[in-house]
Amino acid sequence: MEQEENILGKEKIGKLIRKFSIPCIISMLVNSLYNIVDQIFIGQGVGYLGNGATNVVFPLVMIGLAFSLMFGDGASAYLSLKLGEKKKKEAENGVGNGIMLSIIVSVIFCIVTLLFLPQFLKIFGCTENLKSYAMTYGTIIAIGFPFSMIGTTLNSIIRADGSPKYSMFSMISGAVLNTILDPIFIFVLHKGVEGAAIATVISQIVTFILNVIYIKRFKTIKISKDCFKLQFNICKKVAMLGVSSFITQMSFVCVMAVENNLLGKYGAESKYGAEIPITVLGIVMKINQILNSIIVGIAAGSQPIWGYNYGAKKFDRVKQTLKIVLSASVIISTIAFILFQTIPDKLILLFGSGDENYMDFACLAFRTYLMLCIFNGVQIPSGIFFQAIGQSTKSAILSLSRQIVILIPSMIILSQLFGIIGVLSAGPVADGLAFILAVSLLLRESKKLKNVNIETNNIDQTTEINTDNNQKIIITISREYGSGGRYIGKLVAEKLGIKLYDNEFVLKMAEDTGLSAKYIEDNEQKRNILDNFNNGYYYGLNNSDELFIKESELIKEIADKESCVIIGRCADFILKDRKNVLKVFVSSSMDDKIKRATSFYELDKSKAEKEINRINKLRANHYKYYTEKEWNNPSNYDICINSDTIGIENAVELIYNIATKELITE
Repeated sequence: MEQEENILGKEKIGKLIRKFSIPCIISMLVNSLYNIVDQIFIGQGVGYLGNGATNVVFPLVMIGLAFSLMFGDGASAYLSLKLGEKKKKEAENGVGNGIMLSIIVSVIFCIVTLLFLPQFLKIFGCTENLKSYAMTYGTIIAIGFPFSMIGTTLNSIIRADGSPKYSMFSMISGAVLNTILDPIFIFVLHKGVEGAAIATVISQIVTFILNVIYIKRFKTIKISKDCFKLQFNICKKVAMLGVSSFITQMSFVCVMAVENNLLGKYGAESKYGAEIPITVLGIVMKINQILNSIIVGIAAGSQPIWGYNYGAKKFDRVKQTLKIVLSASVIISTIAFILFQTIPDKLILLFGSGDENYMDFACLAFRTYLMLCIFNGVQIPSGIFFQAIGQSTKSAILSLSRQIVILIPSMIILSQLFGIIGVLSAGPVADGLAFILAVSLLLRESKKLKNVNIETNNIDQTTEINTDNNQKIIITISREYGSGGRYIGKLVAEKLGIKLYDNEFVLKMAEDTGLSAKYIEDNEQKRNILDNFNNGYYYGLNNSDELFIKESELIKEIADKESCVIIGRCADFILKDRKNVLKVFVSSSMDDKIKRATSFYELDKSKAEKEINRINKLRANHYKYYTEKEWNNPSNYDICINSDTIGIENAVELIYNIATKELITE
């Protein structure tokens, strides 16, 4: 670990970015190229109406993906959390329940889609000319939903089990097979969109089979039939843990639904008709996704560099990394802009040809909708940057600003004013406004960096311990805000000659997660809806769950190594099965808490009680969420102390005496 820390803090920034970003770029491009290659073959073999049909069916695919990621990422988070708590059976049940939920929902979604496919297609902007193609393609794709959805759910779980290479292998296998089968079914067997759909489903089945085979090879757990018995509490927890991925995907569905309907409505009023705009803009967006995948890959790969150096107060390295990332992203965006403006006809021909109106609109769409795509080289990295340094609200705003906050309203308003041209113009309007927002936030943050003062201590700092390694003393202190619990813990640690762990966790967590120390300090016990969008560009655990897992591992590592006092962080629960652990809860009267809060934390007296209640509620909710127990329940602890009644010094003496007499054996 020390080597990795030194690399993040000392290695040349350019070399670090290449090392971490290239794998991210490759992963993002694999997903993007999968869909693009599919459409290339459909366009060449069927024509633009075939591509238009796939575009109106695609929102249904995204809905299926949203559910499968919710269950997959949720089960993955549950697996990691329960393994961290040494609850292997519960981890197994969580995985089994997640898979079962995916099976049930995928079958239901398949049936519902088949029964109401015409209605769904209408919602997503399907025209009469596209309907026959869309019905054929959508019917076959819907039949494949159980395989694709369950396969995707298993992919997430396999990664969490510690086999990302196997997960990638199964995904790439499906993508390669689809690329091979598409031309066979379309050009050799002359199956058209039907053949493309069959090729896709066969590829999904292969990925599904590969992932099902892995179930018997789990490294960390063993799945039995009993694991698949649905338990309401587990299902609820799995769904909640995965809801962020669900929300992210459904936001894209909303954009596509609005966009396709507006294109169909105002396209029909133009010389282009309804089908050409729907087809062309779908292709334009997918080509643009290649650009965005590269930019996201660069920025996402740089996230741990930003997080570590921000936490270590190496702000020059933070700025240098940001400068290189933005420069590289803008250069790539500029190259893409030149291609979009100069050879749009060549790009669209990759997906098949059309009449004069088709080519005319294709050139118009590329040059108008992507007129300000250069700005993506700033807006996209900015969102990921703010996530890395702990500004979760800013990150969420930037991640959602273009797609949801700006793009959809712009399309609706401008289309009413300028028709089909207005829909296209919404793209540069969204890019421009999102760019201005990103730049303004970046400039403000740049000025603040000089004044940021984060209290961090090196976790590897050694402290003389007066107890033998075989007779460790571990004291956990949970406390109400303002009760003086941390101060009590500090005095106990000094009296015993052992180390106090509180803020010492922060830097270590920043190193391991790529998040900033400030973010960790502010969000260890805070969960809100904006955090659901922080992983909008890539899937996995949300930041709150990742922090808890890492903290749990760190607490156990420390407890194995040395005697210490640990403040908060559910340490009493994490170490509940260990010997020589004294679990303490410190409380006091509200008057005492207000007095201490105004004196030590410089809170306004008129607002102190409200702030105390807010923080204690956060602590209670955090504790209950991860332990399923009440934070202030005396049965969770060995000692419950009212610091107002017995006093700080007496509390220290009490804990010291019990620790030395009861925990240290003769």
